Amino acid sequence: MKVQSNSYTFLYSTVVVLVVATGLAIVSTALQPAQVKNVEIEKKQNILTSLRVSSDRNNAEKLYKDYIKDSYTLNARGEKVAGIDPFGINLREEMKKSAGDRNLPAFEAVKGDSNFLVIPVYGKGLWGPIWGYISFRRDTASAAGLPHYNTIYGVMFDHKGETPGLGAEINQPFFMLPFRGKKIFDPKGVFVSIDVVKGGADPASEHEVDAISGGTITSKGLQAMIDSCLVSYQTYFKMNN
Repeated sequence: MKVQSNSYTFLYSTVVVLVVATGLAIVSTALQPAQVKNVEIEKKQNILTSLRVSSDRNNAEKLYKDYIKDSYTLNARGEKVAGIDPFGINLREEMKKSAGDRNLPAFEAVKGDSNFLVIPVYGKGLWGPIWGYISFRRDTASAAGLPHYNTIYGVMFDHKGETPGLGAEINQPFFMLPFRGKKIFDPKGVFVSIDVVKGGADPASEHEVDAISGGTITSKGLQAMIDSCLVSYQTYFKMNN
């Protein structure tokens, strides 16, 4: 076959593409277990961050075992669902379902002499997905009719592609710290969630935090994320009163 012929060029290109594609497939398959493990460790670190526990890749798994004492999947009626691993639930896919059909992951933790419940959240920012975890300290002396899981202990938020210096600031301490101590139920036991306020939250409010200056759309998306995710858990919260 002449090396300058069209047939040779076509055959040569086909062989090169097949060799490269095969090589990439082999590498991808070989790296897949490591990639899955990295995602698992990152998720455990995020859960620990919401519990205000510092961790790194080397100690995250040990700390996760130390603090997380139980995990389970709930339905919208607050019932535990058998056979579904809460750690493996894809919240992005669950949020596409109606609120009553979602599988809801929940993680129970113990830190010192206090009990906590960690809930994952997932939503949409300005340019892409946003997500996070919210931990609730179990209130030991809840007022009559109020759920014990009402007070936020800590949060962890992150994003894929929000604007640097604006919406991307949702993962910064200055934005996350004010969520601590806020409540998601009003004094009558009505679910009110958290209000992310543009222009400044009322310092006396138990339900308001400041929005990010210049990141209005991301702030609104984060509030919608909290509202739409936590509302699915309210029946379970109210069962624990």
